[in-house]
Amino acid sequence: MLPKGLSNGICSLNEGEDRLTLSCFMEIDAQGEVVHHELAESVINSKARMVYDDVSELLEHETPALRAKYAPLLTDIRAMGELARVLRDKRKQRGSLDFDFAESEIVLDAREHPIAIRPAERRSANRLIEEFMLIANETVAEHFYWMNYPFVYRVHEKPDPEKMMDLKAFLMNFGIHLKGNPDNIYPKTLADIIDTIADEPYDAVVNRVILRTMKKAYYSPECDGHFGLAFRYYCHFTSPIRRYPDLQIHRIIKECLHGGMSEKRKLHYDKILPDVAEQASATERRADEAERDTDKLKMVQYMSAHIGEYFDGVISGVTNWGIYVELPNTIEGMVSVNNMRGYYVFDENHYEMFNETTHQTYKLGQKVRVVVVDTNAISRTIDFMFAQDYEE
Repeated sequence: MLPKGLSNGICSLNEGEDRLTLSCFMEIDAQGEVVHHELAESVINSKARMVYDDVSELLEHETPALRAKYAPLLTDIRAMGELARVLRDKRKQRGSLDFDFAESEIVLDAREHPIAIRPAERRSANRLIEEFMLIANETVAEHFYWMNYPFVYRVHEKPDPEKMMDLKAFLMNFGIHLKGNPDNIYPKTLADIIDTIADEPYDAVVNRVILRTMKKAYYSPECDGHFGLAFRYYCHFTSPIRRYPDLQIHRIIKECLHGGMSEKRKLHYDKILPDVAEQASATERRADEAERDTDKLKMVQYMSAHIGEYFDGVISGVTNWGIYVELPNTIEGMVSVNNMRGYYVFDENHYEMFNETTHQTYKLGQKVRVVVVDTNAISRTIDFMFAQDYEE
């Protein structure tokens, strides 16, 4: 992200202040098709600094106090909500994957110690912004693909056939049949499965396993499509103060708008963009790893104050060394086989543990009660025991 002085200052869309921007103007019909678009340098003067919760309340409940507060903008907000619904429906028809399990929201005190961890809400306003960013990114990517100019695309390849075969075997445990050829799976096939299990107790587990079968998206000068979104063209254009590839794209767009994309400049970009894309992809992976590691540390710190306490959770993973349990607040810990009473056998074909003496079985998606027995900030681990084993 750009330095705070820029990202929170002159590059931020502050209410009532003119800001220089690069805009993608789109005319979208009732079916969600972009019938006309234009890229242009522009000036934005934000009329209101709104917050996600307020907009969500307006879209979901039309709360009277908020209707009065934002009366001049209410018509536009309603229209935005309807457009977001149209765009979302169109994406779903195309087979776009929408993994709707909660991410973690970690609340810190003044000393950066975690005081609360909970699922981050993804409400109507969040989804609205997502849809608008997706359609802008898709439109800009398609525009430059057909102009045949050097560009940086966001690519997400099809899953490996071997992983699809593993996923097929996994889904059979829930009575779900993965149709189609594993060598050429379509996103719509997986999207239909996600929709089918939406109200099942094991939906989060299955969603997470499907996600793990996906390849990692990356940046590339080649437009090879985005499997997860079911998009033929895709890029990252909407966040130039947060991501370098977006900033690189803005530079290219501005050169084109000002007639500066000469053959010499094309050759320049053809030369540098493969390295730019590779570097951006590598940096993104490091940032993701740092974020995951930090989240794990904060979760360990939080749970260290809850040793000896009981929690209800769901089995999120089964291995031959232990069983992973996820709590409603998104924190995951493990019950080691060393802390399980009796002799358990791991059935890798059915992702379950079976006690040969008591016939107790633990499997994915099963609700369980656990107690926190230990935490380790160095290894970033949280140790659970099943409540009945702990009490014996």
